Amino acid sequence: MSDNPIPELTLDPSAMAAVPAPELTLEPVGAPTAPAAPEPERPEVKPVELDDSMLSEAEKKAVEEFAKKIDVMDSNLILQYGAAAQKNVAGFSESALASVRTKDLGEVGKSLSELVVELKNFGEEEEKKGLFGKLKKTGSKLEVMKAQYSKVETNVDKITRELEQHQVTLLKDVAMFDQMYELNLKYYKELTMYILAGKKKLAEVRSGELPALRAKAEQTGAQEDAQRYNDLVQMCERFEKKLHDLELTRMISIQMGPQTRLLQNNDTLMVEKIQSSLVNTIPLWKSQMVLALGMEHGRQATAAQNAVTEMTNELLKKNADMLKMGTIQTAREAERGVVDIETLQHTNQQLISTLDEVLNIQREGAQKRKAAEAELGRIEGELRAKLLELHK
Repeated sequence: MSDNPIPELTLDPSAMAAVPAPELTLEPVGAPTAPAAPEPERPEVKPVELDDSMLSEAEKKAVEEFAKKIDVMDSNLILQYGAAAQKNVAGFSESALASVRTKDLGEVGKSLSELVVELKNFGEEEEKKGLFGKLKKTGSKLEVMKAQYSKVETNVDKITRELEQHQVTLLKDVAMFDQMYELNLKYYKELTMYILAGKKKLAEVRSGELPALRAKAEQTGAQEDAQRYNDLVQMCERFEKKLHDLELTRMISIQMGPQTRLLQNNDTLMVEKIQSSLVNTIPLWKSQMVLALGMEHGRQATAAQNAVTEMTNELLKKNADMLKMGTIQTAREAERGVVDIETLQHTNQQLISTLDEVLNIQREGAQKRKAAEAELGRIEGELRAKLLELHK
């Protein structure tokens, strides 16, 4: 962690606005699918405490120095606090969404399906055409197979080139997701430092300056002292809400990490599937067809046309069975969805629950402040009554 550059924290709103949205050097194209698994029962986990233990010594020092610069009474500072980091996370999320939205694995699946169809139909398609009937009448079975082989080989070579292009594109995507992950890690660290610095400053104000102002207001009974105390309380409340907003943004950044890795892993799996087709399926088919041609040539020399036909059909059936198994497996892989609908429902429910809890906290805070305000009025009334009683 110490090898990474320390995020630069700033209180300058103009500097925040000038922070560019994240840009990636590789252009995203496709996104594979991920299997849906039943959600297991979640064991109880210990909540993560946000502290500076995750920071290096240099980063801790930077947070310490930055906390001293924060002026809680500066309304513009509170409004813009951490805005640059939030904007970066928002831009990153948009980039990740665009990378998924522009992906179309249908092209990969289509190429794989076409490959399977070409291999599976070898020796069948021409039998339905008049050309095969004419050639069969002349006894030129070998010429028919050569013609079929030439036609199918041409189509397979075309599909092979398409698969190689898809493979290159997916490999670029894998590298792009590495960049996205590192970029998101940087934004996560930056948000963490903003939050820690803000909480440190807020704790100092509430434990030091705020009680001092309250004591002064109670001592003097002056309206301006009471107002100064109330203003500081309000600004602390605003700053606390701002820090909470940053914590929500930080959670989004945390979730983007494994989501990015998931997309990257899916692309990697698809690259492996394409590689398997290129180095296993296609060479196997070609070798089998070469053997079939050799067998047919030898058997034609012995004039055992019937035996040749039976053996050729048997070979084609075996190949068809093998290709069927590969077709089913490939089709299943190509039809898998990126995210299960239950997962999206769960995520949505968790977000709604979070917003409900935040709303309840805000309502409780408002009620407590209202009760505190009434209590302050009562205290002030008691103090004034006591003062009047002393001079009777």
